[in-house]
Amino acid sequence: MKQVSSLAARLMSARAADGCEITFDLYSSPAPDAPRVVLIHALAMAARQWDELVQELRDTCHLLTVDCRGHGRSEKRPGPYTGDLFADDLACVLDAAGWSSAIVAGCSMGGCVAQAFGLRHPPRTDGLVLIDTTASYGVAAMPKWAERAQRAATQGMAALVDFQLDRWFTDAFRAEQPAAVQRCLDIFLANDPACYGATCDMLAKADLRAHLDTITCPTAVIVGEEDYATPIAMAQDISARIAGAKLTFLPKARHFSPVERPHAIADEVLWVAQQL
Repeated sequence: MKQVSSLAARLMSARAADGCEITFDLYSSPAPDAPRVVLIHALAMAARQWDELVQELRDTCHLLTVDCRGHGRSEKRPGPYTGDLFADDLACVLDAAGWSSAIVAGCSMGGCVAQAFGLRHPPRTDGLVLIDTTASYGVAAMPKWAERAQRAATQGMAALVDFQLDRWFTDAFRAEQPAAVQRCLDIFLANDPACYGATCDMLAKADLRAHLDTITCPTAVIVGEEDYATPIAMAQDISARIAGAKLTFLPKARHFSPVERPHAIADEVLWVAQQL
């Protein structure tokens, strides 16, 4: 699998409404009129989660990969966090990039943020690509989120590694692509436990279901067939609530299908672009 750490990107930053610094990368396509695509990472990840997809799309799309607040190179400002806050942060990022609108793609947490952005900023949302995500984890999941946050706070991020690796990737991918797995693991271990806990709380409380029927932009919903973090039923629920949404199941993929199956995800991004 190709790695893209050597690809030229323009490193930029934006100031959110509360002054929080948000870092992002811009990759410009050789085609000036190429679609603009924002990529929003999963919980405890960062922009480099998208390395494989950047490799797939950089010739055909202008790409913006963001480190959400509390993650990666962005400011580790304390919580509380909300999906609306992250969505408004993204609006400030688009302003800093000079983009009036974009296709907004997100994986897991990033998919929740993408939905929130589509609801809060519809004129700026050309399309949505919702990957291995949900509109709500449900009340029953709240204690599990609280336990994860507490474990990170008391034992550190390393205490969650075994739990995460099995959820992120299939056994075969972990065996065949150790460099990609290690990259995601390194990102995860670099997290600030307090910011991680605030983001866990945000996801525990998120519930976007009641408003998804107001989304009218082209939308692709994708889920790995082996994803048990946000299983198929959650993707089906999202697609049923958004008129005209395209639902795709990816075999041999778990929760981080943009890393495991970047070509398939690229196809879905380009499908959305073709609808514009």
